[in-house]
Amino acid sequence: MKNRIAVALFVFLSILLFASNHASAQDSSEPVRKILTRVAPQYPSLARTMNIKGSVRAVLLVAPNGAVKSIEMKGGHPVLVEAAQTALRHWKFEPAPHETTEIIEIRFTP
Repeated sequence: MKNRIAVALFVFLSILLFASNHASAQDSSEPVRKILTRVAPQYPSLARTMNIKGSVRAVLLVAPNGAVKSIEMKGGHPVLVEAAQTALRHWKFEPAPHETTEIIEIRFTP
């Protein structure tokens, strides 16, 4: 009987430990800074003609003053990527004491 209680207690504590570690990992992936200026991308005419739709993912390096310092595209149709980059260059985030990395997904629909 004592073995069953010990095993049940071990399993319960392991679940609690895993859940708290998992929750803190999720919290750190949320956006760190608020977007102050969001410029909508222009839907490319070629994409409209070809009925191309989808999402573009980008990783932004944001300077302490809130300006977008660099953009690394992580996925999306090549026709849509350029439009997304052009718009993201004009985004502005709230100021912070240090640089941050923000992951952004932009959806294009005709």
